[in-house]
Parts: sequence; C-alpha cells; structure tokens
Amino acid sequence: MQETKTLDENFPKNSFEDIGWQVVTHGQKTYNGVAIASKKDIKVTQIGLAGDDADEQARYIEAQIEGITLASIYLPNGNPFPGPKFEYKLAWMDRLYDRAKNLFHQEIPVVLGGDFNVIPQPIDCYEPSLWEDDALYRRESRTKFYGICNLGYLDALRQINPKGAHYTFWDYQRGAWQKDNGIRIDHLLLSPEAANNLIDCQVDRNPRSLVKPSDHTPIWCDLSL
Repeated sequence: MQETKTLDENFPKNSFEDIGWQVVTHGQKTYNGVAIASKKDIKVTQIGLAGDDADEQARYIEAQIEGITLASIYLPNGNPFPGPKFEYKLAWMDRLYDRAKNLFHQEIPVVLGGDFNVIPQPIDCYEPSLWEDDALYRRESRTKFYGICNLGYLDALRQINPKGAHYTFWDYQRGAWQKDNGIRIDHLLLSPEAANNLIDCQVDRNPRSLVKPSDHTPIWCDLSL
C-alpha cells in the first residue's frame, strides 16, 4: 500500500488483524506513507533508503515474508519540472537503484512494488505528447527506471501482457476514467528468482469504478514460490 498519509500509531491495523492479517507501516502525517500487509509472518528488513540522512519522507518499507523480500515503494512525483522536486525525485531513484542492486546480488526472490510515478513507454500513456514535460514521463525519469530494470529486474505485467495499454491511474478531472485516459505508473519489478515463478500479473480495474475511489487501481501478481 502507498500514500497511507497517516502516522504509524494512527494506521487502522486492527481492521487487518481482526481478519487475520499482519501489517507493518512506515507512516507520515498528512503525506506519503507505505505499508505491507500479509497473512504470513512479516520481518521488516529496512525502513527508508540509505544515502540521505536528512530525508524524512516515508516512501520505502521492505520486509521478508516466507522467503520473499518485498518492498512497498512510493516514489516521488517530481513535478513541477524543472525544479527541486524533480531533482529530489532523481536523487531518490539513485538511492533506490543502490538498494535494488544490493538486493539483486543476494540472488533471492525480490519484488519491488508500488507507485513508481514513472510512465515507462508511450504505450503506457493515453496521449504521450501531453506528458513530454511532466516528471512522470521525462526522459531522465524513464532512464533511471530502466536503469533498475537493466540490473536484471523484470516488469511483471509486461512479462504476461507484452502488448497493449494496461493503465493503473486515471485522474479525477476531465472525465479521465470515463474516457479511459489513463497512465501506467504502478509497477511490480521482479528479480530473476521471483520472475522464474511468475504465474500471472494483471491490473484490477474494478475498484476505480466504485463510488469515491482512489485514482489508482491495484496491480497484482501471483508467484508459485
């Protein structure tokens, strides 16, 4: 889960625990926040990313669950471009690259999942020309995203659905959902040890059609580990 927007002590853990789930959180008042929920035991392995002791934004939590290392990621949006928010986004992605590289070399099943705030390819956007100067689609952002992929991580959705548009986000404005003017910015990146056991990966569009929905909709993958 991303954008929990609440301090850890205010997160509704009881709602999960009452139905048999465990939850770990890295929260922040009003902004950001990430969490992981599991029916199995969770061992937190890292909160936040190394490399910037002054960074207080709650955007990364990592845990081990039955042999899988899972990270919940809320990557900075980066807008407006140019500006300090975009520079922060790129610097944060460099730190994520370092952590992803460290995990990759451990040769273990790893899932890096969440809101990456990156549109990887033109097919992942309803109208690429409208996004050319947006931080989500800027060449610099996509280059750093593919830098992580080039370590050897695989885009789970594209392993199952190599073609076609599979959006995960529709703006609340201008009838974006009704017109299917979406973008794909939520991703599941798998290490080879995880990707070798990939059964399926899809986007669940149904929650976006509910009353008062999130502007994001879930992406999921099934691993036979």
